[in-house]
Amino acid sequence: CIFNLLQAQGSESLSPEAYHRQTYLMKSVNDECPNITRIYSLGRSANGLEIMAMVISGNPTEHEIGEPEFRFTAGLHGNEAMGREMILLLMQYLCKEYKDRNPRAQQLVDGIRIHLVPSLNPDGHEKAFEAGSELSGWTTGHFTQDGFDIFQNFPDLNSILWDAEDKGMVPKLTPNHHVPIPENFETNSSIAVETRAIISWMQSHPFVLGANFQGGETIVAYPYDSLHESLFRWLAVSYASTHLSMVQNLHGSCQGDTPSGGHGIVNRAKWKPITGSMNDFSYLHTNCFELSIFLGCDKFPHQSELAQEWEKNREAMIIFMEQVHRGIRGIVKDQQGNAIANATVSVEGINHDVTTAPTGDYWRLLNPGEYRVTARAEGFSSVTKVCVVGYQSGATACSFNLAKSNWDRIKQVGLCHHEASSSHSVCPCFS
Repeated sequence: CIFNLLQAQGSESLSPEAYHRQTYLMKSVNDECPNITRIYSLGRSANGLEIMAMVISGNPTEHEIGEPEFRFTAGLHGNEAMGREMILLLMQYLCKEYKDRNPRAQQLVDGIRIHLVPSLNPDGHEKAFEAGSELSGWTTGHFTQDGFDIFQNFPDLNSILWDAEDKGMVPKLTPNHHVPIPENFETNSSIAVETRAIISWMQSHPFVLGANFQGGETIVAYPYDSLHESLFRWLAVSYASTHLSMVQNLHGSCQGDTPSGGHGIVNRAKWKPITGSMNDFSYLHTNCFELSIFLGCDKFPHQSELAQEWEKNREAMIIFMEQVHRGIRGIVKDQQGNAIANATVSVEGINHDVTTAPTGDYWRLLNPGEYRVTARAEGFSSVTKVCVVGYQSGATACSFNLAKSNWDRIKQVGLCHHEASSSHSVCPCFS
C-alpha cells in the first residue's frame, strides 16, 4: 500500500543524497508503470543537476488532442521539502491505483496529461538536506546556487501590461494574453538558469492549470487582482476546503499576521505583493492558471510526519487536478477540417484570452454560467457562439469552424489600385 512506499521512502529521501534517491524513486515508478509514465528533464541547474519531471498519462509520450495538461511543481525554494515529498508520493499513488483499476485514478490518468516536478531547485535542495534542518539557517537552500529566488525571478509582465492599459493600447496594439517577454531577457544576467529552463518548459506544453508547493504557511495563495478573481478563488477553495486542516486557517498565519480572507485562501497581490512572480508570469505569458499552495509552517518536517501530511493532502491534490476539466474546451478548425494553431479564444466581459495549441485544441477555465465566446485567427473571419458551463463535472464542448477571410484580398486590390492611380497605369488586379 502507499504507506509501505512512504515508510520505505522516509529516511532515504530526507538525506544528503536526496537528489540521487529522488532519481532512483522516479525510475522505480517508471519501471513499475512504464505504459503510463515517462521521465524527462527541464534542463540543468547551475551545478549541473537535472531538473527531473515525470509525466503520467494514458499516452505519456505526446500531447493528445482534447486532453488538457496539468502540472504540480515543488522545490522552488530548496529548504521547503514537504511539496517534494507529496509529489513523489503522488507519483507512487497514481501508479499503484491505476494498476489496481481504481476508477478515479484511471479517469485522472486517462483524461489528463499530468506533469510532476518534485524539485525545481535541486542545488538548493541538496544544501538544505546537508544542513539537516531549517533551524540551522532559515535561508539555507532557499536560493539557487547563484543566489536567486526562483519564484520571483521571472520577467515582470505586469508592468508591461499595466503601462499598455494606461495608454489605451490593450488589446489592439498590446495583447491581453501571452504578453511578450522583454527583448533584453536573453542577455539579462539576473535571470537564473533554472528560471530559464522553467520558462522554456512552460512554453513547450499547453498547460491549463498548475500549482507550485511551498512552505512556511498553511494557505493557498492565488495571483492577480483581475476579473478572474472569482475563478482563482474557486480553484484555491477547491484545494483548501478538501485539505484536512487548511480550512481551519480562517485567520492568522505562521508569522502571526492575518493574511487569510477566509477558508484558508488569500489573494497574493493583497497579501505579499511581489514583481516577477512565477504565477503572474504563467497567467500573463501562457494559458496556464497557477496558484501557490503552502503546505505548513514547518518547511523541513521530520520523515515521521509524512504519513499524516500525505493523508491531509491526498484528496486535495486529486480534487485540484480534476478542476482542469472546469469550463469550456474545443478545437478550432478551418472549413476543410484542418486545425488552426495559435487561434485566439476570447470570452466577452473577461479581458484575458487564451490561444489554441499547435493541434488546434484549447481549454478555457470558467465558472458555471452562460458566455459569449469568440474564436479569431489571422486570415479567417471570426465566429462567436454562446457556450454554457454547467455545475456538472466535465468541460463543455465549444468548437469552432472558421472560414477564410476576404480581407487580405480586399487589401491587396486596394493597394494595387492606389499604385496604378499613382503611375497612371492599369491595375493588373483587374486585367
